[in-house]
Amino acid sequence: MSGHSKWNNIKHKKEKSDAAKAKVFTKIGKEMAIAIRAGGADPNTNSKLRDLIQKAKANNVPNDNIDRVIKKFSGNNDIVYEEITYEGYGPAGVAVIVETATDNRNRSAGNIRSYFTKFGGNLGQNGCVSFLFEEKGAIVLVDEDHEIDEEKLMECALEAGASDFSSEDGVYEIYTEPDDLEAVRDAIVAAGYTPESAERAKVPNTYVSLSDDEDIRHMELLLEKLEEDDDVQEVYHNWDN
Repeated sequence: MSGHSKWNNIKHKKEKSDAAKAKVFTKIGKEMAIAIRAGGADPNTNSKLRDLIQKAKANNVPNDNIDRVIKKFSGNNDIVYEEITYEGYGPAGVAVIVETATDNRNRSAGNIRSYFTKFGGNLGQNGCVSFLFEEKGAIVLVDEDHEIDEEKLMECALEAGASDFSSEDGVYEIYTEPDDLEAVRDAIVAAGYTPESAERAKVPNTYVSLSDDEDIRHMELLLEKLEEDDDVQEVYHNWDN
């Protein structure tokens, strides 16, 4: 199973400018708001919120900012974000799924449709590409100092219920069934490891290669515009880049 595109997206977000990093936290803040509304403001009893706090810290978000969001949305807040998923095709038939959290669905739909149209793709109906992806739990660990014993980590993950394990250039990716994500994550943390991220992800069953330079340029621009949009939370695709 290939999960490289997922890590590339995470790495790309972490390397962005300060202004773009602020956008990343805006998106995580929306996820936290939705998680708090659904499961409360206590990360000890709300595993989704706990994961998002870890995700925020992995993106170097200050604790004060995290606490501010929790306080803001734990009370009576009039802002309600609606989660909407869009599906479509990029250049040369690349499958794209866009997950959004928005307080204005008309704005989001109009913007996303325009991105697809402008860069050689088209927005489709719900279900048009989702069958090409499988939902998995995805846990990423980064070993920049080469301190992780790969065999021990793999043994820990598989014993805890992971379904797949891969490594490349000091990046370890562990996949689980969606419902096993929390248990595997907790086992890895208990063993002394610190995940870079632990979240549900849509993993492609097949990948599409692009050979035409114009298609590649359009696909890169489409992904760039989607990731820059404040309403967009996650973008999944099956481009083998």
